[in-house]
Amino acid sequence: MTSVVVVRNPRARTAASVAALVLSAVLAGCAAPAPPPPPPPAPVAVIPPVSLSPRVVEQAAAYRAYVTRASAISPAFSGADDVAQSLKTGASYEPGHLLRGAIAYGAVVALQDPAYVAGVRKFVGDPDQRRTVAYEIMKDPAYAVGFDGSASAAGLVMGALGGDGRKLLETGRSVKQAAYDVQHQAWSKGDVPARDIRLALAKSLSATPGLGEVAETSRLQQAVTGSAQMGLSAESASPPYTPLVIRSLAIAALAALGYADDASLAQVMPILAEPNSATCLNMSKLNLYQCLAVAKPHYEDVFCLGQHILIDTGHCLIKGVGVAEPVDPRVQAAADAALTRASTTTTVRSRPKKR
Repeated sequence: MTSVVVVRNPRARTAASVAALVLSAVLAGCAAPAPPPPPPPAPVAVIPPVSLSPRVVEQAAAYRAYVTRASAISPAFSGADDVAQSLKTGASYEPGHLLRGAIAYGAVVALQDPAYVAGVRKFVGDPDQRRTVAYEIMKDPAYAVGFDGSASAAGLVMGALGGDGRKLLETGRSVKQAAYDVQHQAWSKGDVPARDIRLALAKSLSATPGLGEVAETSRLQQAVTGSAQMGLSAESASPPYTPLVIRSLAIAALAALGYADDASLAQVMPILAEPNSATCLNMSKLNLYQCLAVAKPHYEDVFCLGQHILIDTGHCLIKGVGVAEPVDPRVQAAADAALTRASTTTTVRSRPKKR
């Protein structure tokens, strides 16, 4: 049987492979090009929520805690211990901290105005525009007055802070009157013991920042985010506004823009300072120290409490927001009585004499 031997030509095999590759390339060139990949989706603008740093809210709560405690001081003193405790309560605020808390509370109040929040929130959709508007407010807080709804928000701030000032003022007037009424009680005429220690304690309390209540801090935080309402109402107020009101509006506007959180504290904290109100509160403390330095009997401490803690502090808040200070009804009554006496005397003198 004859065997057939097949001899493979390497060169022929190589040529066949090359031809196959060339044919594949030609066929590939004739095919339709692959479609381009779809474009990436457009970035979605992140709309920041209304937010205020917990540190700022805590200062607002501390301010509210002081106003609540101080305005609850009773003028019905029954002994020296009552006077000493009330003096501690009234002196327990550091002027700069109380002022920052007042502005912070004013900002929370302004955020209760839906028209103002909506007027600011119009600028949050565009990140560049939002950043520019926030920068303008940080550079000049008065920029916040230009937003829609600023008049109604300013009215809320003036009503809330002015109302706090009136509470302190009216409580102070009652306490100051008690300094005279209490002198009918023998204990009030005794000298205050350890007067130097009492003065040092007042200075120490005046240098210690206050703390807010947990419940009040939570309530204010919920008010910032809109999950709770504070039930405030006031008439709109036309400009010009005081620096304290303007700064409250500015902090509220930054919160509505998403630029008042912890990341922006370095820019927010300077706005919580206001030189005019700071000077007023510091002067109130200096007058208190001078009063306590010379006061000897307990009823004089009552006077220092009523005048230089409660009345003066209330006056600073009222003046700070630019509202009218209420007339003291006792002073008004005395003035009316004096006017009546003068009118009666004039009438009697003007009567013709009988002939």
